[in-house]
Formats: sequence, C-alpha cells, structure tokens
Amino acid sequence: MLSKEEERQQRLATVPIGKLMISMAVPGIFAQIINILYSIVDRVYIGHIPGASANALTGVGLTFPIIILVTAFAMIVGAGGAPLSAIALGKQDREGAEKILGTGVFLLIGFSIALMAVFYAVKEPLLRAFGASDATIVYADSYLSIYLLGTLSVLLYMGLNQYIIAQGKPIVAMLSVGIGAVLNLTLDPIMIFVFDLGVKGAAIATVISQTASAIWVLRTLLNQKGTLTIKVKYVKPDLSVIKQIVALGISPFIMTSTESLISIVINHGLATYGGDLYVGSFTIIQSIMQMMSAPMNGFTQGVQPIISYNYGAKDYKRVRSTYKRMIGATFIYTGLFTSLTMLFPELFAGVFTNEQELIALVGKVMPVFMMGMLVFGLQTGIQPTFVALGQAKISLFIAVLRKLILLIPLALILPLGFGVMGVYYAEPISDVLSATTATILFLMNINKILASDEATIQA
Repeated sequence: MLSKEEERQQRLATVPIGKLMISMAVPGIFAQIINILYSIVDRVYIGHIPGASANALTGVGLTFPIIILVTAFAMIVGAGGAPLSAIALGKQDREGAEKILGTGVFLLIGFSIALMAVFYAVKEPLLRAFGASDATIVYADSYLSIYLLGTLSVLLYMGLNQYIIAQGKPIVAMLSVGIGAVLNLTLDPIMIFVFDLGVKGAAIATVISQTASAIWVLRTLLNQKGTLTIKVKYVKPDLSVIKQIVALGISPFIMTSTESLISIVINHGLATYGGDLYVGSFTIIQSIMQMMSAPMNGFTQGVQPIISYNYGAKDYKRVRSTYKRMIGATFIYTGLFTSLTMLFPELFAGVFTNEQELIALVGKVMPVFMMGMLVFGLQTGIQPTFVALGQAKISLFIAVLRKLILLIPLALILPLGFGVMGVYYAEPISDVLSATTATILFLMNINKILASDEATIQA
C-alpha cells in the first residue's frame, strides 16, 4: 500500500493533465496573489498617508531595486534547485533530492549574511543613485533600514517554498504565503495609522509577516515524514550540487535581478527627464504589473513540477500536453489583463493614490508602457517550460535578451530623442521583440529536447 507521499508523487505521473494542472496551479495562483499583497497593500496604505502620500509612495518605490535583488537570490535556490529535486524524485532518487534541498538551505543562509552586510553599508548612496531626492530619501531610507532586518526570513520562505510545491503539495505552499500575507494585512493599518509609524510601520509589519511565513516553511520541510526533508548532514557546501543549482537558477536570477537594474535605469531616467511625479507613476505601474504577473507566476510555478517530474520519468507525451496548455493559458490571461489596464488606466491608478495629478499622468503613460504585454504571455509560458526541462542556457539567453540587450539600452537611448516618454517607449518595444524571439527558439528546439520514439509528434 502506497504512503501519502508516494501517492502525491504518483499523481504527477497518472492524473489527467487538465485536472492535475488545476489542482497544482490553483493553490500556487492564490499563493502568489496573497504574496503580492505584501507590497501592494503597503503601497496602497502608504499612498494614502495624509500630507505625504506622493513623496512617501515614491520613496518606498525607490527601494524596490534592492528588495527585488534580495528576492532574486532566493530564486537561485528556489527556481534553480526545486526543478532539479523534482527531476530527482521522478527518478526515484530521494537522497539526491534531499542533497539539493540541504545545499539550498546553506546557500540561502550565506546569501542573507552577505546581502545584509553590503546593503547596510551602501544603502543611502544607492538610493540617491536610484533617483531619490531630498523630499523622498527620508521615506526610502526609513523603509529599507527596517526591511533589511528580515532578509534571512525573506530568503528562507521564498527560496524553500518551491521545494514544497515540488513534492506535489501546492496547498501547503499556499498556506506558507497566506499566513504571512494575512498577518501583514492585519498589521499594516495598525502600524501605519494607529501607532502613527508611517513607512516604518509598513516595514515592521512586512518583516514580522515574512518571518511567520519562514517559520511555517521550515516547520514543513523539517517534518521527517515528508517526501523531502531538510537533513542537517546535507546543509553544507557541496560544490557539484551548487553548480547544478546555480546553472539552472541563474536564468530566473537574471530575470528577477535585472528587474532591479531596470528599476534603477527607469527611475533615474524619469527623475532626470521628468521629476518625482514621473517616478511615482512608475511605482504605480510596477504595482499594477505585479498584480498581473502574480497569478501567472503562481500558475507556472504550480505547473512546472508536472513537466519536470514527467521529463525525469521520460513520459514525453504528458510533458507536451502540459506545456502546450500552460503557454496557451499565459498568453490569453496576459492579453486580457493588459487590455483592461490600457482601457482603464486611471481606475487602476486610483487604487494607489488620491492625488489627481499623479492619476492623470498614469492615465497618459500606462497604455504606452503596457502595450507590448499583449503578446508577452507567450514568453511567460515558454520561459518556465525551458526551466522545468533543465534547459539553463536557452532560458538564460531569453532572460538576458529582453532585459539586458533590449530594455535597458532602449531606456537609456530613447529619452535622448523623445524626452521622458522615451523611457516608457522602451518597455513595449523590448517586450514584442523578446516574445517573438522566445517563440522562435521554442519551436526550433523543443522536439530536439524531447527526443523520443514519438518523433512524428510536433511540438
């Protein structure tokens, strides 16, 4: 008779794909939606602080590059190691999967120590370089100084939660995020308004909430009855495993960390050619893009273990069926959400601020900025497919192409001819070119990756 853990693993290989995708993805979608509430709720409350809303919102927005970079290091271990552990489980190699998990824990602890030391040492000059003015630096510095205290909690909960999903436990993973998010929703108004702590209160609420999530994740992965368990003997540097994790995790790391670089470049350009109000508009647009991407990320993260497990088990028919549905779903969802933001930009902006000048500016620039997202859903389904299949080089190239090769140079060059609007034009141009390239690469390579007896099956 199969144990509960063995039954979970068998589900990845036997349950009909459509039903399995729903059961795996829905908890992930809710988890990501709940997770995004951390920053979204902070911005909503901060954007309505009496007498300081615009400057406070802009100041907190200037901390995003550093917060995103912290998240990126968690992605190395989560997005890099979890698919490898799922592939190992598909091969019935539990010991190998637990070595990957233990090495991941070691990396996360090391990353947290290094990141805190570096950012505390240089945070003020960094914020100035990002575009902080005398009016906004006080808010940015106050928020970041407290947020960095929770670096270890952020890395552990974000980096290790993917290993819970890899075991076929998406609901448990959803609870990991949900516990912290509900706590944050409760604490934010109390800290910001009742205790009158402003942006400091928002940061305190976030740190407490993320620590609660980290405790839940560790409690789950320390359970000796689980499919994957953190074993102390594996929490050490294993160079061969580190190389595997980093090789696959470098693509998601670059995708996430370059968001930090993009924020720096765009915020600096908007501050130079426009001013604080334009920086504030980008903070709102970023928030809306996160609202769009959170459910989609939850969906792809929930589906990835299905692809990875069946790829390890060499069931290529199930792999093909899964990635086709995933790419179709991300394309349709992204197109629909983007259309709404282009049609009703001021409605979305009003959620984050009540300042009419800022709302009007967002109404003008957001349809331009979001236009390329109408087709970008193709890439958001293709990229995780390559990651799930262990194709580090291709997924890395796609990540580098959009952000480093296209978006950042365009954001620097176009304002020279178009002024502040050139910063906004850079996004849709890079999105369309990158999505087109990703689609071509996918069609050229997928059948080679899935070489099998079914050679006549087309991707």
